[in-house]
Formats: sequence, structure tokens, C-alpha cells
Amino acid sequence: MATTYLTKTFGNAGTRTKYTISVWVKRSKVGATQCIFSAGTGANNSMTITFNGNDTLYWNSYSNNGSNYDYFLDTTRKFRDTSAWYHIVCAFDSTQSTASNRMKIYINGVQETSFATETYPGSYSDYAFNNILHEIGQDVGAGSRFFDGSMSHFYGIDGTVYTPTSFGEVDSTSGIWKAKSSASVTYGNNGFFLKFANSGAMGTDSSGKSNNFTVNGTLTQNIDTPDNNFATMNPLDNYWQGGTFSNGN
Repeated sequence: MATTYLTKTFGNAGTRTKYTISVWVKRSKVGATQCIFSAGTGANNSMTITFNGNDTLYWNSYSNNGSNYDYFLDTTRKFRDTSAWYHIVCAFDSTQSTASNRMKIYINGVQETSFATETYPGSYSDYAFNNILHEIGQDVGAGSRFFDGSMSHFYGIDGTVYTPTSFGEVDSTSGIWKAKSSASVTYGNNGFFLKFANSGAMGTDSSGKSNNFTVNGTLTQNIDTPDNNFATMNPLDNYWQGGTFSNGN
């Protein structure tokens, strides 16, 4: 996606205490801060799901109180495989009585439990989501930190918390976690489903809610998908150091 990103501002608040984000990503570059998804009004009021510069994955919210993160999960695990698709699910439910149940991150169907930073939201708290600017592939607070790679099967769920099995499943032959062609989910007012791969305009919502996103820049539609993984150039082994990789390597 390089310096391309998608934007959408919703017209109503929706349900801000419960939401689920599910997306498949394939990285083209490591060692750089790259935002997958963000929502907010600026640097002091935003939430973001981002690959950190050290290749961990963090999910946090910084509000206009000007001093503290409202919640922050940063994995100890690093994500440096540029040949593989990662399925990321972030499930938020601040109505849970147990703090650690209010935010859950799953990678390829398995819940992450080891974090370098672990701060959970308050009970029944609502933060930057729904009736504000949403950006895919860029940090709304920084106005940069573009995601460099490929995305597919991007779900935004308003008001319902789902586990990874709603969006993916284990292949009975290979034992590999794979994407479902379509999920049986309730989207809510502000829900959306962007396929990206092999069908329709890149920002077109396939959920039936007509929550289309605006593409800023040029998105290239690839045949490299979670269920049809293509070999790509390795950015970690670039003999021609002046060379530039593009189009998902």
C-alpha cells in the first residue's frame, strides 16, 4: 500500500464499547512503524493497530486528556515473516468485568497472551471509534506511518465481539489457518467488509451496509491472497541495495 490509504467518517456513533477488527495482512517491509488501522480526530484522540518499528504489534488508544494511554497492548512477539499472510483479530469489549477480557488480540486463530505493555480500558469505557475519521493503512494521529504490504478480507464490526473462527478456519488437508470466503456476522450500523482482492473497487463495502471507503492514492489489486499465497521478493535480502520494491514486493 506504500503511501496509499483509505478513509471513512461515519455519520453516527454506533456502539463504542464493543467492536471487532479482523484483517489479513502480508508485510513487504520490516523495521518500520506501519499502521494497519486507526480512528480518531488527531494525535491526542486516536486509536491505532500498528506494527511497531521493532516489528511487534501494538493496539492502543490515546485520548485528549493529554497525558496517558487509555489502553495499550504491545506484543512481545515480533512479526518479521514477509512471505506469509497474518490473520489479525482485535476484539474490544469494555463491558467485561475482568479487565484482561476487555481487549483480545488473535494471530492466525490463536490468542496473544504475552505483552511488553499491558494496559486495559476502564469498565464501560468508549474511545475513538465509529462517529469519527477512520483510516486504513495510515495513522490518523500522525498523518503518516503508512502500511507497506498487502491486505485482504478487512472486517469492521460495530457492536459485536467475535472470535477468529468467525473469519477463519483450519484447512482440513494442510492444517493451515485460512480465511473464510465470507463471515456469518452482524455488522451493526457502521460495520464494513472490504475484500480488496479480486473483486470490485478497492474501497467498496461488501457487507451490504454501503459503508464505502475513499481511496487516497493508488491501490493495486493483487492476485496474492491468503488462500493463494504467491512468492514475493525478500526485502531482507536485497543484493541490489539501490533497488526499490513495489506492489507487495
